[in-house]
Amino acid sequence: MAFWAAFLCTLMVLLLGGLYLLGAFRRRRPNEPPLDKGIIPWLGYALDFRKDSSGFLSKMQRKHGDIFTVLIGGYYFTFVLDPFCFGAIVKESRSKLDFVTFAAKLVLRVFGYKTEKAVSSTIHAFSMKHLMGDGLSLLTQATMDNFQKLMLFKLSSGEEKRPWQEAGLFHYCYNIVFRAGYLALYGTESYQTTDNKEKAHEQDLIHSNQLFTEFRKYDRLFPRLAYGMLLPKDKAEAERLKRFFWDTLSVSKGCQKDNVSRWISEQDQFLAGIGVPDYMRDRFKFMMLWASQGNTGPTAFWLLLYLMKHPEAMKAVKGEVEKVLREHGQEVKPGSPPVNITRDMLDHTPFLDSAVEETLRLVAAPILIRSILQDMSLKASGGTEYTLRKGDQVALFPHLSVQMNPEIHPEPHKFKYDRFVNPDGTKKDFYKNGKRLKYFNMPWGAGVSICPGRFFATAEIKLFVTLMLTHYDLELVNDKEEVPAIDTSRWGFGTMQPVRDVQFRYRQRV
Repeated sequence: MAFWAAFLCTLMVLLLGGLYLLGAFRRRRPNEPPLDKGIIPWLGYALDFRKDSSGFLSKMQRKHGDIFTVLIGGYYFTFVLDPFCFGAIVKESRSKLDFVTFAAKLVLRVFGYKTEKAVSSTIHAFSMKHLMGDGLSLLTQATMDNFQKLMLFKLSSGEEKRPWQEAGLFHYCYNIVFRAGYLALYGTESYQTTDNKEKAHEQDLIHSNQLFTEFRKYDRLFPRLAYGMLLPKDKAEAERLKRFFWDTLSVSKGCQKDNVSRWISEQDQFLAGIGVPDYMRDRFKFMMLWASQGNTGPTAFWLLLYLMKHPEAMKAVKGEVEKVLREHGQEVKPGSPPVNITRDMLDHTPFLDSAVEETLRLVAAPILIRSILQDMSLKASGGTEYTLRKGDQVALFPHLSVQMNPEIHPEPHKFKYDRFVNPDGTKKDFYKNGKRLKYFNMPWGAGVSICPGRFFATAEIKLFVTLMLTHYDLELVNDKEEVPAIDTSRWGFGTMQPVRDVQFRYRQRV
């Protein structure tokens, strides 16, 4: 009898413990945001969120207001969609809100890289050093050189007409931008391993294209891999691709490259110096490849598509670019060398800057997450003060709360190339309820977790688009074709991608 009583007690404890872990006993405490756990224990709203994050959060916002807590796959997320609260969150000390903890789990899952908090701050310092200031000028020039190799290696020297070529715009943009960035960061074929410079260059073209092909395979799996929702067959493919990139970007092979960027080389030297094993350094390089090149190509696609769909925008941006070139003594004409665009030149294109920012407003949709390390208060713009619970996650989704908010950006679904610039070239201010907003567009995140590579990424995009507008004639195969919808499975991971490609024609000018 005593045995069965003990057995039943143990079973009850296990059952209650399991229900607790599944979130069955979670209740909203005084002053906490509205709590919505859904009807499925532990999973909560994971399936709804995974299917269409933006649509789900819009529904929750209508139901609960701008601040609410939901259960998603065992985690409680408090979403803050009030833009006047953003500053309090992104500036909060790391002792209360921690960006690294949640990000480290994701990085381990998708790249196999195990990070340490102490290492993260030093790596961030390297990014600040080489992706801004003088370091950015060097990297911009290296990227420019590689764009010229990929796009302008057969310049016309006479009057012969170049034939039109047809391609998918998304594939074309992603391919070229990825390869130029990869070669600028991870180096080029060494002349010592080939007979001559031309052969080394040819190897770079072949190798970078092969790498892009494998990168796109991984990129397509990325959202489901991040959520841990891959089928066995896809999971095996993801593991194969990881091993491929770990090997291709390995420390041993990197030593044989020329022109490796200081950003990559100094980070690797630092990791080696603190005893990080080679295999983990290989994984770190893979993580940096995706971080640096996973969003620039798709963004360039959207920008070029919007420009081709809006002739007035194309005219304004193209005219601005040509004016900057003339001011620096450069012109595209038969027999002339390809234009060389410097970082200084990129600093004098306010309409192109605005067009880039408008593109990012429309299609950049990161979810910014921080772990709550201790109970803290948050005051909403309406005056209500909420308590955020230790152990939960707090999340921002700027695409919904500011970027597509019609109060802040009238006609938010429309591309307006000059939305962010005044006629005199100065930047515009934005308001909600008559109050000026500091955070009105957040494609790069904000605060301690703001993307340190945002200036380099912007430079990549502007270099590519400038070369396309100056050296090529461009047109859509079907100019009546609607702009494709976005792939809703990619909400939260940066720049959105289209559900289908768009065909375009291009030819190099005489």
